[in-house]
Order: sequence, then C-alpha cells, then structure tokens
Amino acid sequence: MPSQKICRNKAVQFTYTISDDAGNVVEQVDLPVNYVHGASSMGLIERVERAMEGCVVGQSIEVEIPPAEGFGEYDPDLTFTDDLENVPPQFRKIGAEVEMANEEGETKTFVVAKIEGDKLTVDGNHPLAGKTATFKVKVLEVRDATADEIHNGISNPSVAIH
Repeated sequence: MPSQKICRNKAVQFTYTISDDAGNVVEQVDLPVNYVHGASSMGLIERVERAMEGCVVGQSIEVEIPPAEGFGEYDPDLTFTDDLENVPPQFRKIGAEVEMANEEGETKTFVVAKIEGDKLTVDGNHPLAGKTATFKVKVLEVRDATADEIHNGISNPSVAIH
C-alpha cells in the first residue's frame, strides 16, 4: 500500500528542532508529537502545518518562520532590572525561571537573562522573539484519524497504524 500523504483529518506523528537565525538549536523534540492535521486545537504554527501538507512518512522538511508568524517581535517592556539584593538567592543565576503575576493575577514566566555587577535582569520574551526561526520536521507516521481524534484535534499514539 502506498504511503499516506498528510492532509486534513490525518493523524500525524513527527519530531522537530527549532533553530534561531544564527543556526543555534533552541529546541529539540525527539519524542514524537501527535496531532490531527487541520485541527485548530493543536497550536501548530500555521506555516509549518501548511508545509507538512502532502508529506509522507520518512520525509523531512525545513520551514523558516518570520517573527510575525512565529514567536512575535521582541518587546523591551517585558524586561525588568532590579538590585541583586532584592532577588531571592535561588534566582540569582542566568537561566533561572521566575513566575510573576500582574494586578489581575495573570502569571508569566520570566528568565534571568543578565547579571551585571549588583543588577539582575529578567526577560519575559520568548527566546526566539524578534528572530526568524527555522523548524526542521521529520514525519514519522501518517494514518486516518479516528472520529474521536478529529473531534479532540490530538491523535492517540496507541492506535495501531495498518
């Protein structure tokens, strides 16, 4: 039987890496991701999903995503600098994650981006904000999605592929 192509209502399994505009790998996912192609609940970047259309098992694709279609523009208002002495010791290292809440109780994760002298800066921007991201996707499986999978937008990896 010929390989199925990715199209609407196909259950798809893939792995991926995301690189920044300098070629540095920012994220690598080796555990398979499952989704139903064309289901809006997955949260897959639209340009990546469109590029996957028509792909078959074993195929790899590479897609460049500009900031406007991916992780947004860099927002300097999402950076805050404070005196190091005002920051609890467990957060006094580059890469530490700090969850902050606004007046409405909404929370956002900030990352310690810089420590210079007695000042510490946290940044709430995504690491790829303002940058062109490159997605490298490898298709592992394609099959007809079940009615439940189509309804939920997520494929069930335990369903056998025949």
